[in-house]
Amino acid sequence: MSIAVDIVVNTWLLFLKAAPWLLLGLVIAASIRAFVPQARIAGWLGGRGAWPTVKAALIGAPLPLCSCSVIPVAVGLHRSGASRASTTSFLIATPETGADSVGASYALLGPFFTVVRPAAAITSAVITGLASHLMPASRRSPTHSAGCCEKSRVKDDCCAPSPAQTTDPTDCCGEPSAHRSAGAAATRGVAPATADTSASAGCCASRDTPPGVGARLADGLHYAITRILDEFGLWLLVGLVVAGVTLSVVPPQTLATYGSGFTAMLIMLAISVPLYVCATQSTPIATALLAAGMSPGAVLVFLLAGPATNLATIGAVRQEFGSAFAGFYLGCMGACALAFGLATDAAVAAFGIDLATGVDADHAVMPLWLSLPSAVLLIAISIRPVRAPLLRWLKPA
Repeated sequence: MSIAVDIVVNTWLLFLKAAPWLLLGLVIAASIRAFVPQARIAGWLGGRGAWPTVKAALIGAPLPLCSCSVIPVAVGLHRSGASRASTTSFLIATPETGADSVGASYALLGPFFTVVRPAAAITSAVITGLASHLMPASRRSPTHSAGCCEKSRVKDDCCAPSPAQTTDPTDCCGEPSAHRSAGAAATRGVAPATADTSASAGCCASRDTPPGVGARLADGLHYAITRILDEFGLWLLVGLVVAGVTLSVVPPQTLATYGSGFTAMLIMLAISVPLYVCATQSTPIATALLAAGMSPGAVLVFLLAGPATNLATIGAVRQEFGSAFAGFYLGCMGACALAFGLATDAAVAAFGIDLATGVDADHAVMPLWLSLPSAVLLIAISIRPVRAPLLRWLKPA
């Protein structure tokens, strides 16, 4: 009976820690949808080249987003035009490191991990992102046309571009552009088709009166709740429950008994998949493991794999890109973590690096006055009958 109680308590405590960050992630995803044009995101993070993938890792690395809050942001970026490689790179680099975790690393783990940890995180993200080009395109990956013309999107998203905006003879919905057709017809001295013109006028009526900031943000929040949260919410719940079970059965303090070497790294990798930890939260745990005698390489595997390979993230990757890619993501990220772990142990042994740290397991967490209301709000917007009035207010019929 005590194990069951421990599981419930640990799962609830994890949810309290994650709730404020998850809400932050949803707000960021809503803001991206509301205020950042899809074409701009596609220009920044689209394409198959190396630079968009590197850029995504560099953008994500300093952001203080945890393992759960990064999921809605990454999904939102992908559906706004970011490539699969860039989305993968962002999804790995962001939770593995951050401005807050770098400071915690320096205070608790010393200068060596302060440099090695973010370097390994960014490199792992870029490697996995670039390697994703080897995987066939997933049928789940939304194309630009599909993303533009979802029925849930505002009419403005499906507008045919004006002649000054594009030279593409088709609009974003894959239909002949009325603007282009009209221009071409005028050039040939032929009257433009009235059907196309009227269709364009109906689709693009909102161009004349662009929605205000409040309306755009409301639409973004509606989308974040109904499309992003609904799709990965179940995986988030499963991930938190499995993490609660793992913490109850295998407390972090017992992990130090596995010692060092490749076997210890494999065990740390296996533990990291069900265990939910963010970059900053994992730092004091890693400090205790290091002080208890675990090798630096095994500790680094935990720091890299814990935030990026938990079950909630894997579930979101599967939901967005398919099962085959989720397996690839987990395998490639795990291989990178093991490789950097082995390299770290070799470097420490070769150069005699001193890893003496001041063990301080106390770590500031979100205050209860913030985490509890966040958890209640998150539960409320996850239950469709309860959230219905809010959705009607955000996007009235």
